[in-house]
Amino acid sequence: MSNPSTVEKTISYIFLILVGVLLASPFLYMISIALASDATTVKSAFTFIPMEFQWSNFYTIFTNNNLGTYLKNSIIITVFTIIGSVLSASIVSYGFARIKAKGSRFLFIVLLSTMMIPGEVTMVPQFIIFRHLDWINTFYPLIVPSFFAGAFNVFLIRQFVMSIPKSLDEAAMIDGMGHPGIYWKIIMPLTYPILAAIAIFSFSYNWGNFMGPLIYINDPEKMPLALGVQLLTTVGGGQMPPWNLVMIASLFLTIPMVLVYLFGQRYVYEANISGGSSGIK
Repeated sequence: MSNPSTVEKTISYIFLILVGVLLASPFLYMISIALASDATTVKSAFTFIPMEFQWSNFYTIFTNNNLGTYLKNSIIITVFTIIGSVLSASIVSYGFARIKAKGSRFLFIVLLSTMMIPGEVTMVPQFIIFRHLDWINTFYPLIVPSFFAGAFNVFLIRQFVMSIPKSLDEAAMIDGMGHPGIYWKIIMPLTYPILAAIAIFSFSYNWGNFMGPLIYINDPEKMPLALGVQLLTTVGGGQMPPWNLVMIASLFLTIPMVLVYLFGQRYVYEANISGGSSGIK
């Protein structure tokens, strides 16, 4: 008779495999459509398992549909927003965690309260501000706000910094190091895991950001990938959108986020743990 623990393990593995296949099925169907020929696309005769391997679709979308331009724009926006998010949030978090000043706790609570303001409330005022700055149809509205420390990022990093012994700061001050040096040479290296998590969050949001570019970008040459995918589906005269090319663009939109999370999930896990490691003090 089989060992009950072995049976339970077998059932668990079978269940997890079935769930994994179920969750991966849309991605597999996406690949099947991406490799379909134009004739199959017109007839919408797609299959779940790839039956065609039209690799020339990748060449077509790069040469005739500006996918390379969309990718370049997404990379530019994403890289600068990651830099801005990590740098600004870490500086502000260090101030709240290490520099005690009158009213700092109140200001921190005010900062956290801004997380309760829906984005729809600030959308119109932001647009008016950026229009007066003549930033419409540029990358600035998508990049510059990330250099002004998001409340959620500040909260996560501050909680992490609070768990670092203050004796390290005191030892550095005895050696004549000021707050800039302590932040850059001591706190920054020690907060690498949480900064990596913030970078992952920023990448996931900005790589697939659709609403922001839709509001501020008008020129197709400046559109990021998320908006470019939607542009590919826009055809006139009642024609069928080139779904095989749309799915290729969707693959480029999806795969980087999957890979980033796959290799960086341990940092996201540490962020969830450290987020509640210390209270608001």
